[in-house]
Amino acid sequence: MNPEHKICIVSLGSNTDSLYTINKAIEELTLTWPNIEFSTKVYTQPIGLPKSGPFLNLVGQFRSTLVPSIIIATCKEIETKLGRDRKDPNHIVLDIDLIQWGNEVLKPKDFEYEHIREGIKELNNKNMKFIGIIPARYASTRFPAKPLAILGGKPVIQRVYEQVASVLDAVYVATDDVRIQDAVLAFGGKVVMTSPDHQSGTDRCYEAYLNIDQEYDVVINIQGDEPFIQKSQIEALMSCFKGDDSTDIATLVKPFGSTNSLEELENPNSPKVVLGVNNRALYFSRSVIPYLRNIDKSNWLMSHRFFKHIGLYAYRSTVLAEITKLKQSPLELAESLEQLRWLENGYAIKVAETSIETIGIDTPHDLERAEAFLKNKN
Repeated sequence: MNPEHKICIVSLGSNTDSLYTINKAIEELTLTWPNIEFSTKVYTQPIGLPKSGPFLNLVGQFRSTLVPSIIIATCKEIETKLGRDRKDPNHIVLDIDLIQWGNEVLKPKDFEYEHIREGIKELNNKNMKFIGIIPARYASTRFPAKPLAILGGKPVIQRVYEQVASVLDAVYVATDDVRIQDAVLAFGGKVVMTSPDHQSGTDRCYEAYLNIDQEYDVVINIQGDEPFIQKSQIEALMSCFKGDDSTDIATLVKPFGSTNSLEELENPNSPKVVLGVNNRALYFSRSVIPYLRNIDKSNWLMSHRFFKHIGLYAYRSTVLAEITKLKQSPLELAESLEQLRWLENGYAIKVAETSIETIGIDTPHDLERAEAFLKNKN
């Protein structure tokens, strides 16, 4: 990341000719920082100023290379220009405070006010930036050069890229092979080279994110062998973060339905997941969970709503940096499911539901099936 560009948050308040004053302050701040965005204006009762009228408040957020002292001085100049007299404590006229600079909270007390917390949440939801990273290896035991296999006249990796490019702020292919790099550049995609030594797509995603050297709020790890991934599935993952600050990681599930068989439910290659309140994942397993005691297995699918896990993940960028440092956990080793490592270490995994079945390509035979599916779809 570029350490010199910091996200800055300012709070604005006015109690004298407040709507006019706030609008003029917005104009002045926008002239100074054209990338600034503002939350909705709200009125609050004054705190500690018995003779004062209500305050009109909002929050602004922008990026700057300036140090806090210069930003604060600029804000004070705007206050003075618009009529603030510091000798009169009751008529603030205008108050502009730099409350956060990068990760440094400069005014912790301000974050106790609901209107400031809600304003920041509104801006964060509106301004969240999502990047999709598609790990793609050339070597594969069952299907070498799989990303470059031709499906409907295009390489598989191109089909994956095009399916998700329109819904995300940026998409990159992360690869360790120059042949994949050349193919991505040839169709106009973005690509970043990574180490050939990664043990998981998560690790490759994180290295790629660091190499891209741009800030994003959420990183979505997109499987490079699923050319029919849908825009709605990406949007479902994105929705897990908007308005929910507690979400660390998001993933997808698909309910088992009446057309599924008990054999499909019991397939250990199809992990299952159980959910708690607010669609939080409680556990993932290759076994059938939950076990329905006192109900004959032949009736399980009619007696309970089981969920199949769809292996598509999204991580807050800060969380991605943390989980790549975690050691393998006992439950992960037992089930051979990486997401159990995250649960064991206390990360909140929120789940969104999809009705779309993914079609992965693991073997040349899968490619033939995908080709037939594409022809039928067209």
